[in-house]
Amino acid sequence: MDASDRPLRLRRAADVDEFDRLAGEFLRAREAEHNLILGLCSSLRATRTTAPRTRSVSAPPGLAPYFAVVASNDEVVGASMRTPPHGAILSEMRDERAVDLVVDDLLGDARDLPGVLGERRRALRFAERWTKYAQRAHRLKTSERIFQLTTVIPPQPVGGRLRIATAGDLDLVTQWFAGFIREALREDGSTAGAMADRWLNAPDRTLYLWEDGQPVSICGAAGRTPNGIRIGAVYTPPALRGRGYASNCVATASQAQLDSGLRHCFLYTDLANPTSNHIYRQMGYEPVCDVDEYSFETT
Repeated sequence: MDASDRPLRLRRAADVDEFDRLAGEFLRAREAEHNLILGLCSSLRATRTTAPRTRSVSAPPGLAPYFAVVASNDEVVGASMRTPPHGAILSEMRDERAVDLVVDDLLGDARDLPGVLGERRRALRFAERWTKYAQRAHRLKTSERIFQLTTVIPPQPVGGRLRIATAGDLDLVTQWFAGFIREALREDGSTAGAMADRWLNAPDRTLYLWEDGQPVSICGAAGRTPNGIRIGAVYTPPALRGRGYASNCVATASQAQLDSGLRHCFLYTDLANPTSNHIYRQMGYEPVCDVDEYSFETT
């Protein structure tokens, strides 16, 4: 039987532990490509074990995460997850028909889905099928590239030092995250306060500030994978850009994570920003694959 003729079956996982049992080996085989899914799963576990101390980092109360695994016989060919109210995330899909099964499954009870993120061809297939059956138009929101770092190449040094942000930095972090959300996520900054609270209080996140007399740049590390962690939330106020602060902040934070025993750091870049892509390459981040994020019109 030709591979394209093999029947596929989608199975929902009840929780993050069952999802790991069903798809963990498949996801870990390509850790860089799946760093977001693996990182979200580790965040869900961390939140569950510290629930009395901090609220969920992903889903509002009463909205359970979605986990789906697509297999042909006993071979996993794809997986997807979602932490409401956010969009769906697609793993590598070894059979493009797996995308269709995930779309059809989500159409049953998640027609409010705001979007999808995945490898370019698979994300487009998902978006087109969603538009066809949900009658909701799609648009390309961002084209991104996943990078992986194993050895930091130090950038040109600048004045200042790295420190971990604390609760006393809440106002500043909230202000900067509002700018980050508007620029990087192309959304209004209304969620900046909640984002700052998560970064400063969640047990599985570390937020760093570069200080040169005063805070001048910010980045964070979150989303542990078996051997790595994701660097994100990189932001420097416009008036302080072009001085090397962000490069030193990211490079030093990345080195701190490697020094803690991790083998890799991952990050996502916006392909529309060639400057940042070049800077990350210079400090040792190597491209892995490209992913697209589509948003769906609201009902």
